[in-house]
Amino acid sequence: MTGSHRVAAVLGPTNTGKTHYAIERMLGYRSGVIGLPLRLLAREVYDRIVAIRGPSVVALVTGEERIVPPRTQYWVCTVEAMPEGMGCDFLAVDEIQLCADPERGHVFTDRLLRARGRHETLFLGSDTMRGPIAALVPEAQFQRRERMSQLTYVGAKKVSRMPPRSAIVGFSVENVYAIAELIRRQKGGAAVVMGALSPRTRNAQVDLYQNGEVDYLVATDAIGMGLNLDIDHVAFSALTKFDGRRMRPLAPNELAQIAGRAGRGMSNGTFGVTGEARPLEEPVAQAIMEHRFTPLKKLNWRNAALQFGSVAALIHALEISPQDEILVKAREADDLSALKSLAQVAEVAARASSPAAVRLLWDVCRIPDFRGISHAEHAGLLEVIFGHLHETGHVPDDWLARQIKRIDRVDGDIDALSKRLAYIRTWTYVAQRKGWTRDESHWRGLTRAVEDRVSDALHDRLTQRFVDRRTSVLLRRLKQKEALLAEVNDKGEVTVEGEFVGRLEGFRFLADKSAAAGAEEKAVKSAALQALAPHFHLRADRFYNAPDTEIDFTEQGGLMWGDQAVGKLVAGSDALKPQVEVFVDDVAGPEVAQKVQRRLQHFIDRKVAALFEPLLTLQRDEELSGIARGFGFRMIEAMGILPRSEVAQEVKDLDQDARGALRKHGIRFGQFTIFMPLLLKPAPTRLRLVLWSLIKGLQEFPEAPPPGLVTVPAIQDAPSGYHTMCGYRAAGQRAVRIDMLERLADLLRAQDSRAGFEAKPDMLSITGTTMEQFADLMQGLGYKAERGERIKAKPVDQPATETPVVSDDTPVMDVADAETTPPVVPVPNVETPPAVDTPAEVEAIADQGAAPVAEDPAETVAQEDSLPETSDATEQPIGAPADADGATQAETEVFYTFTWGRTVQGGQRGKPAQGRGKPQGKGKPRGKAGSPKGGNRQGERGQTSKSFSARPPKPEKKIDPDNPFAAALMGLKDGK
Repeated sequence: MTGSHRVAAVLGPTNTGKTHYAIERMLGYRSGVIGLPLRLLAREVYDRIVAIRGPSVVALVTGEERIVPPRTQYWVCTVEAMPEGMGCDFLAVDEIQLCADPERGHVFTDRLLRARGRHETLFLGSDTMRGPIAALVPEAQFQRRERMSQLTYVGAKKVSRMPPRSAIVGFSVENVYAIAELIRRQKGGAAVVMGALSPRTRNAQVDLYQNGEVDYLVATDAIGMGLNLDIDHVAFSALTKFDGRRMRPLAPNELAQIAGRAGRGMSNGTFGVTGEARPLEEPVAQAIMEHRFTPLKKLNWRNAALQFGSVAALIHALEISPQDEILVKAREADDLSALKSLAQVAEVAARASSPAAVRLLWDVCRIPDFRGISHAEHAGLLEVIFGHLHETGHVPDDWLARQIKRIDRVDGDIDALSKRLAYIRTWTYVAQRKGWTRDESHWRGLTRAVEDRVSDALHDRLTQRFVDRRTSVLLRRLKQKEALLAEVNDKGEVTVEGEFVGRLEGFRFLADKSAAAGAEEKAVKSAALQALAPHFHLRADRFYNAPDTEIDFTEQGGLMWGDQAVGKLVAGSDALKPQVEVFVDDVAGPEVAQKVQRRLQHFIDRKVAALFEPLLTLQRDEELSGIARGFGFRMIEAMGILPRSEVAQEVKDLDQDARGALRKHGIRFGQFTIFMPLLLKPAPTRLRLVLWSLIKGLQEFPEAPPPGLVTVPAIQDAPSGYHTMCGYRAAGQRAVRIDMLERLADLLRAQDSRAGFEAKPDMLSITGTTMEQFADLMQGLGYKAERGERIKAKPVDQPATETPVVSDDTPVMDVADAETTPPVVPVPNVETPPAVDTPAEVEAIADQGAAPVAEDPAETVAQEDSLPETSDATEQPIGAPADADGATQAETEVFYTFTWGRTVQGGQRGKPAQGRGKPQGKGKPRGKAGSPKGGNRQGERGQTSKSFSARPPKPEKKIDPDNPFAAALMGLKDGK
């Protein structure tokens, strides 16, 4: 194709194939140049030509990218980067209507007037350019190309009702992000395309849309410049934009340029508005559909014949006004503003003293302000770059490396990465200028690598924020009515079609909280549950065959399979017969629910049978009769622990045969509590608290104290009966374990509670308390504690004597056992007569509750206060500190004296009974009623001992042959 020189203007609306026509024409020549309005579009055209001719003959030149093979034949460039004076066979400029753009129009006008190919020149654009081109390029031939598909206005639509394959257009970054976030929540996600993105990021985002991973595209007006996408509908979220100087409404031809992206090829498209954008006026919408717009009358122009004799001459040349009436002087561009600013700097003015320096200064001023921080800061950066170039001929490597290193990071959010991408574009531009760096290939490669890393990171952040891949995939599968593939890993994580949608906890599906909202969320959950139906049956079979060791209950009544909740306990007709409520999704079906319910009921029934075996054996004992059988039912109802004060009369009514029958079942009759020691172990105690809480109907179940502790802090606001169910009795600020309380009662039985006594080390050891804690505990048991101080006695060496040691193996005596057994720790000169049944006054002591016991608790021995250290060099006896004069001071110690002081019902003072830890005065013989012979207790007690004599004499009790003290009792009986 070697005919005479031809200039043609191919004009028409969007989707007419103008760019495709230009590429075909260029490839028909040996060489060619095509100028495009955006580097994004330049990259797209470059990739298309490379796919046809290969990369060895195709160059890509933009402000920030330069790929120039040695045998280049075809140049794909941005309009600003088009090489001049090459003498190529073919030349084309796309989107020529941008001659009227207030910012870049003068560049396009210059190409219209001066850029030509040797054989053919094409100008591609809108019909609005016909008049100016005819006036300025008289030799131009015109070709009218019609749109290949129809474009229809459909009015306003909500974002939630936006059809698939739609593009929503915004005119600010904030608006684009807000719309994309809304679409992610309602539609599963959107790709984001903006002119500020690098080609790498933009292409990655477009691929999301083109590949169908998302059905929506949110973009700025950058998509109006020739980007070819499969868009069916374009919606404007606003009808005004900021043009760099002010907010202004978009002209109909500008709206048409963007709306024309809908309907590619032979597919029809639609356009409309959304959000806060008002509906288009009828004439405007009709003009867009019919492609009828007001012709352009004026084109922006700036003088291209520059004078480099001086800075002032250059500025003067740039400000010359055009002579043609069609051309208007372009407004002051960023490069001219930067030149004027630098001209005011004395150092710059001094350096720019030659034409070469002025030309260099002008080249530096043409560095775009990618960062957009401020005009002054941009001018400051240009001043530094010009200084380096003028002084050394290149930008210093170490300085450039520092600038790039600060940007070479991929952490941060979308805004941070966008700023770094803008910053690296400045250094990419610098690296592309020939001769500005020592090693051009190195710095071009480095800046490109940094831009690619930041671009990839930005793409990832955009995708993470604005694309819900899971929802997108599932919705697409649902629309296609395909069967969904669901998988559950060993952690219970559920994936449908490879996308995480939630997790299975037992037999309930918990959807991921970040799922889409509204109807889409319900659709995703429904699809997931349908796909999971077979997994519920498989899991139910595995659960039904699982051993009991894999199942457990919580202290709040929950039923767990491993770490997953599968049900909960609910109260049954009997405390020892709890029922089960299962956690199974309805979609799993009744068969799965019944199987889970049967397995859990088997588990809890076996657990109760194992941990409460003594109670169940007692319940099944048909040999028990009469009072013993009734007392056994009371023990069963109380789950093995009864405060003696609540059953005082029943205990008195039990004869030795009845007691013996109950003891065979492990029941121990203590002074304070009737209990079964086997049920004080941690496991039965834990279950007992849960069953008790169910029967009581508590909303929040109290937890058991830690096992192995003799005393624990008493919970003041605990539900009534809590301490008893735990196996403890509350006394003062602490609660003491009931088995240890009975051992303490054995020691107290030998003390003179009328005259007063002091705590023995064994008492502190049994209770595991300090002296102060023990005093509080004793007050809680009904004693008075009187605090005193005295001189501490010096230790005296004494021969070792054997002291009886009370161990956990020592049986705790009940009242009957104590009748013939001497006290554990005898006190000299104290007569300890046989114990009798607890008097009514002592029986009336109110029980305070209790808590659990370890299987083999370790008694906590109270530590004695350590002796004070002395730094005096003079030898002194231990415990005798020196005063200021050097004299030895006597060390004091704190002690408590305990006396019985509880007031019982009816206003009577409680009288310590024999065998109850409250003995009478030393050496005083006791009468039948338990009072000193010949004594008449009047005065402070207000009642004589004869108050006990009114009771009818008890029949003599038979000696239980199973009693370990039976022989001793027979001996005492025979000797009376």
